[in-house]
Amino acid sequence: MLNQVAAGKVPVGKAVQEMRHLPFADVGFGKLDTHRNLRTGIGEVIFCPSKTLEQIVAIFRKFAQMKHPVFATRAVPEAYAAVRGAMPQARYYESARIIALGRFPRPRSRRTVLVVSAGTSDMPVAEEAAVTTELLGSRVERLYDVGVAGIHRLFRDMKRLQSASVLVVVAGMEGALASVVGGLVSRPVIAVPTSVGYGASFGGISALLTMLNACAPGIAVVNIDNGFGAGVLAHRIAAAGRKA
Repeated sequence: MLNQVAAGKVPVGKAVQEMRHLPFADVGFGKLDTHRNLRTGIGEVIFCPSKTLEQIVAIFRKFAQMKHPVFATRAVPEAYAAVRGAMPQARYYESARIIALGRFPRPRSRRTVLVVSAGTSDMPVAEEAAVTTELLGSRVERLYDVGVAGIHRLFRDMKRLQSASVLVVVAGMEGALASVVGGLVSRPVIAVPTSVGYGASFGGISALLTMLNACAPGIAVVNIDNGFGAGVLAHRIAAAGRKA
């Protein structure tokens, strides 16, 4: 906006009108933080659970009017159908349960975030992390179904593990995969416990505690099933390394 004003393409009065919407946009039921991308480098993301379809559509529509790319997490197919009915250009990442609208940044370096999952049942959370990281502008690779029940599957891809800039390790049950990976690589590892498992896993608490008590150093842990949080952190670490 300031560049356009300096170039004489946008009158000062119009720029002032636009900047009035920078702190937030009031849509009645909520206040959209349109300033967040300027402050943090990452715009506001819509968390779909507990929101009505009408609210989700209204938020997407407002961001579209302001030409802000936006995505929503934990989106069920019904939410996507409602958004797509109003904005046909919206796209849906079914495995990740993410709806995206707008033009997102492309990777600007070869620094790679490798998302590793223990089992197929962990893939929804792994995909949430992977797609989040991609939409934010980082390069992502995937290595799935390489958990400790068949650890030999992991060792085949040692080169990929050790060449990644950041690793996101997603595992349920006892969550041991994060410690294994952390003991094999020199890069930051972000561990994501999932709620996958039998009764004694306590909905992911078993995996969470294992990851928090990891013997291997250099492992950070996010909350249970928080693929989105892991994706944001992985992107920020990769971006910080790129700037360095």
